Amino acid sequence: MRKFILLLVLPLMFACTGTQNDEGLLKHVVFFKWHDSVSDEKIEELIGVFAALPSKIPEILDFEYGSDVSVEGLQKGFTHCFILTFSSEKERDIYLPHPDHAALGEAIGPYLNDVMVIDFVVKK
Repeated sequence: MRKFILLLVLPLMFACTGTQNDEGLLKHVVFFKWHDSVSDEKIEELIGVFAALPSKIPEILDFEYGSDVSVEGLQKGFTHCFILTFSSEKERDIYLPHPDHAALGEAIGPYLNDVMVIDFVVKK
């Protein structure tokens, strides 16, 4: 009986360690360079609009973001990075024309000096 319980518990222990194999997932990485005139408060408000997308677009598996803390000086004015995870290119392709994504573009576009986007499929 103990061996049976151990066989049930061990896989659960490994599944709950927080390590996830992202191989094959699509990462949609977005970098923002704001106009100098945009206040910190406005930036936070617009980030909130972006951060709300996963609750509106089910194809987004994960959403991560942060502001630059690099000391290398290679950020070329880009200050914020957003990483959206999708299960496939197909899911990403559903997200791109989604009305809530379009609304984000309309809301945030006037405040941006530049945007850079890179998509890649995770390999390990």
